[in-house]
Amino acid sequence: MPSSTKTTTAPRLEGFGADLSQSSISGLSSGAFMTVQMHLAHSSRFVGAGIIAGGPFRCAESFRAAAMIAEDAFTLNALYTCMNPLIPQTGPNPDKLVQVARETADAGLIDDLKHLSKNRIYIFTGSEDKVVQSDVVNTTREFYKRLGVPVKNIRYVDDIPAGHSIITDNPEDSALSLNQPPYINNGGFMQSWDILSHIYGDLEDPSEQLSGSIVRFDQSEFFDPDNRQQDRERASMSDFAYAYIPKAVAEGAKCRVHIALHGCKQGYNYINYVNGKPDYQNSPPYGNRYFTTTGYNQIADSNNLIILYPQAQGADGNGVQNPDGCWDWWGYTSEDPQNPDYYSQNAIQIKAINRMLERLGEKRATKPAA
Repeated sequence: MPSSTKTTTAPRLEGFGADLSQSSISGLSSGAFMTVQMHLAHSSRFVGAGIIAGGPFRCAESFRAAAMIAEDAFTLNALYTCMNPLIPQTGPNPDKLVQVARETADAGLIDDLKHLSKNRIYIFTGSEDKVVQSDVVNTTREFYKRLGVPVKNIRYVDDIPAGHSIITDNPEDSALSLNQPPYINNGGFMQSWDILSHIYGDLEDPSEQLSGSIVRFDQSEFFDPDNRQQDRERASMSDFAYAYIPKAVAEGAKCRVHIALHGCKQGYNYINYVNGKPDYQNSPPYGNRYFTTTGYNQIADSNNLIILYPQAQGADGNGVQNPDGCWDWWGYTSEDPQNPDYYSQNAIQIKAINRMLERLGEKRATKPAA
């Protein structure tokens, strides 16, 4: 349900003493665009990123003169430059966006870009993707190359006939080439395993049976304490988020964190909006699929990885316009539409997710049970 109708609570996210210098992040679609933003904002603590159907940093500002009104310009850029350009020449310009990234770093709004040189990047575009075109995703590869990520550190996959989706080997998931919710398609392999194996190198085989547990926690505590209610309404984030904690980690083992960002219409409480109102009676029953069936937990379980699953939610009122529950990569959360901040360390969603990550890095409040 929307944050304004919150009636239940969840436990506080605990600290597990995670090594934050070995963190990583991945995402699909809007989660992929957000992955790039979060990755650049805090590159000093990331060792890699996985981008499934996502474009480069600040892509929605490719043509700031695309419309008379700034908000319209960013939306048009998002739709027709960063997702479905009419021709490749009207897509995002990696050279221009590299310069924008450098200027953003010089202004101190994101980490020094030198940290990217040792990162490992996985980039995927399905050849049947009709939502975010492959030409756009290819510019993400060029963007990272121009920022100094060695070619050998980039795994770029564009030869699988997948629609707009994260790929699994679950028989119950959608056919590989489809472009429809819940955007989880069966291609005969777990894409999450490929992402984490590329980022971290040799990993233990995924667990056949999970030893740990998925925990639910309160996301609202990660907004600014002095402005929490306003931030909750503006952030378009759900009341709760989730994390997978392997048993060994819960018992005190050293660990790392991977952040997995769902795409549009994939949050746990996604609901369809009709004429600006939530349609609760016809809510799709797949909101937990991203954090339960995409394979992240299995490979995390055998490799002492915590998987953090932040959650975005839909909003379609007079303020925030985000009916599909997407992560913000074009400025809908910003208070100043002329100069939206959705990409820096100060951006409301990025700040909240980073605080979750920092919490996982804190020392344990209590000694694990023997």
